[in-house]
Amino acid sequence: MHIEIRYFAAVREALGTAQEALEAPDNVRSVDALRALLRARGGVWAQTLAEGRAVRVAFNHVMINGDAELSDGCEVAFFPPVTGG
Repeated sequence: MHIEIRYFAAVREALGTAQEALEAPDNVRSVDALRALLRARGGVWAQTLAEGRAVRVAFNHVMINGDAELSDGCEVAFFPPVTGG
Protein backbone atom coordinates (compact mmCIF):
# COMPACT_ATOMS: atom_id res chain seq x y z
CA MET A 1 0.00 0.00 0.00
CA HIS A 2 1.39 3.39 -1.01
CA ILE A 3 1.25 6.09 1.71
CA GLU A 4 2.36 9.71 1.53
CA ILE A 5 3.62 10.87 4.92
CA ARG A 6 4.11 14.49 5.96
CA TYR A 7 5.89 15.76 9.08
CA PHE A 8 5.30 19.25 10.48
CA ALA A 9 6.85 21.68 12.96
CA ALA A 10 8.85 20.09 15.81
CA VAL A 11 8.24 16.58 14.42
CA ARG A 12 9.79 17.63 11.09
CA GLU A 13 12.73 19.27 12.85
CA ALA A 14 13.40 16.22 15.04
CA LEU A 15 13.19 13.74 12.15
CA GLY A 16 15.06 15.90 9.67
CA THR A 17 12.54 15.40 6.90
CA ALA A 18 9.29 17.04 5.80
CA GLN A 19 7.81 14.17 3.81
CA GLU A 20 8.30 10.71 2.42
CA ALA A 21 6.52 8.13 0.31
CA LEU A 22 6.27 4.67 1.85
CA GLU A 23 5.22 1.30 0.51
CA ALA A 24 3.75 -0.14 3.69
CA PRO A 25 3.83 -3.89 4.35
CA ASP A 26 0.51 -5.76 4.31
CA ASN A 27 0.35 -5.91 8.11
CA VAL A 28 0.29 -2.10 8.40
CA ARG A 29 -3.42 -1.33 8.13
CA SER A 30 -3.99 1.50 10.65
CA VAL A 31 -2.39 4.78 11.57
CA ASP A 32 -1.27 3.23 14.88
CA ALA A 33 0.46 0.42 12.98
CA LEU A 34 2.12 2.97 10.68
CA ARG A 35 3.39 4.92 13.67
CA ALA A 36 4.77 1.68 15.17
CA LEU A 37 6.51 0.87 11.87
CA LEU A 38 8.15 4.30 11.85
CA ARG A 39 9.17 3.95 15.52
CA ALA A 40 10.86 0.65 14.69
CA ARG A 41 13.46 2.64 12.75
CA GLY A 42 14.89 3.41 16.19
CA GLY A 43 16.81 6.45 17.40
CA VAL A 44 15.10 9.79 16.91
CA TRP A 45 12.16 8.03 15.18
CA ALA A 46 11.46 5.96 18.29
CA GLN A 47 11.76 9.03 20.54
CA THR A 48 9.73 11.45 18.44
CA LEU A 49 6.86 9.05 17.67
CA ALA A 50 6.97 7.18 20.99
CA GLU A 51 3.75 5.61 22.21
CA GLY A 52 2.11 7.98 24.67
CA ARG A 53 3.93 11.02 23.31
CA ALA A 54 1.66 13.86 22.26
CA VAL A 55 1.64 13.73 18.47
CA ARG A 56 -1.40 14.75 16.44
CA VAL A 57 -2.34 12.89 13.27
CA ALA A 58 -4.30 13.92 10.20
CA PHE A 59 -5.55 11.41 7.62
CA ASN A 60 -6.32 12.89 4.20
CA HIS A 61 -6.47 16.36 5.84
CA VAL A 62 -8.86 15.30 8.63
CA MET A 63 -7.84 14.97 12.28
CA ILE A 64 -8.22 11.35 13.40
CA ASN A 65 -7.47 8.83 16.11
CA GLY A 66 -4.76 6.24 15.61
CA ASP A 67 -7.16 3.39 14.91
CA ALA A 68 -8.20 4.87 11.54
CA GLU A 69 -7.79 2.38 8.70
CA LEU A 70 -5.26 3.27 5.99
CA SER A 71 -6.02 3.10 2.28
CA ASP A 72 -3.82 3.00 -0.81
CA GLY A 73 -2.72 6.47 -1.85
CA CYS A 74 -3.68 8.11 1.44
CA GLU A 75 -1.83 10.95 3.13
CA VAL A 76 -0.91 10.80 6.82
CA ALA A 77 0.49 13.85 8.60
CA PHE A 78 2.20 13.92 12.01
CA PHE A 79 2.64 17.12 14.01
CA PRO A 80 2.88 18.29 17.60
CA PRO A 81 -0.18 19.55 19.46
CA VAL A 82 -0.98 23.15 18.62
CA THR A 83 -1.16 25.61 21.44
CA GLY A 84 -2.71 29.04 21.39
CA GLY A 85 -1.47 32.24 22.81
